Amino acid sequence: MNEYKAFRVELADKVAQVVIDRPEKINAMSADFWAEIVDVFRWVDDTDEVRVVVLSGAGPHFSSGIDLQLLAQVGAQLGKDVGRNAEQLRRKILSLQASFNAVDHCRKPVIAAIQGYCLGGAIDLISACDMRYCSADARFSIKEIDMGMAADVGTLQRLPRIIGDGMMRELAYTGRTLDGAEAQAIGLVNRVYENPEALMEGVNELARQIAEKSPLAIRGTKEMIRYMRDHRVDDGLEYIATWNAAMLQAADLRVAVAAHMARQKPDFAD
Repeated sequence: MNEYKAFRVELADKVAQVVIDRPEKINAMSADFWAEIVDVFRWVDDTDEVRVVVLSGAGPHFSSGIDLQLLAQVGAQLGKDVGRNAEQLRRKILSLQASFNAVDHCRKPVIAAIQGYCLGGAIDLISACDMRYCSADARFSIKEIDMGMAADVGTLQRLPRIIGDGMMRELAYTGRTLDGAEAQAIGLVNRVYENPEALMEGVNELARQIAEKSPLAIRGTKEMIRYMRDHRVDDGLEYIATWNAAMLQAADLRVAVAAHMARQKPDFAD
C-alpha cells in the first residue's frame, strides 16, 4: 500500500478505511487529492482482500470541496488564446471527472461517512459512492453556484438519480445548506447518527456485514445496479442472465446453501 499526502488508507477485517487526511485545510481537495484518489481506488479494485470501502474525512469535517489554491493555479496557466484555454480547461475538467469515476466504477461497495461540512466537490464525491450516512452535525451544499460556475465533476449527473430531479435543481440553483435531517428526508443519506463517533461505529458495523457476504454476489449486485442507470429493464434482465450463467457456477452458492442448511455462518474465499 502506498503512502499518500491527501489520504490515510488502512485495511482491517476486509474493510478498507479511506480517510481524506487534510483536517487543517478542512479536507479541501488539493492537486494531490485528485491524483491519489485514482491510485487508492485502483488498489481497492486490485486487492481481493478488500470487500468494502468506508470513505470518511479526518477531523470535524468531511470536506469543504475543491481547494481554491488549485483553482487559482489552473487560472494562472491560462493564456490569451481562447481556443487553447478552452482545450486546456476541458482536459483538466475531464481529468477531475476521472478521479470520481474511479470511485463510481469501483467493483467494491463504497460507503461515505459524513460529518460536518460536505460542500461543493464533496457532494460530487459522495454522489459517486454506493451509500451515504452522516452525523447530525453534517451540512451539505452544492456550493458551485455561489462561485459563479456549474458543478462539473458529477453532482448534476449522478445526484438526480439519488434525490430526484426537482430537489437536485432546487439545491443546485440556490446553493442552500441542508442539515442531516433534511438530507435523510430527501434520500441523500440513508441514516443520521447522533454524533461522529456513533456514525463511524454504525457505518463500520454495516461494512462488516457486507464483507461477510459472497464477494462475487456483491460484485454482481453492484454491477447490475450500476448498469441499470443507463439501460432499459429488458437490457438489465438480459445482462444478469448472462452474468449469472457464469457466476452461479462459483463455489460461493454451494458454500452459502450448505451454511444455511447447517445454520452456520458461511466463510467465502476472497
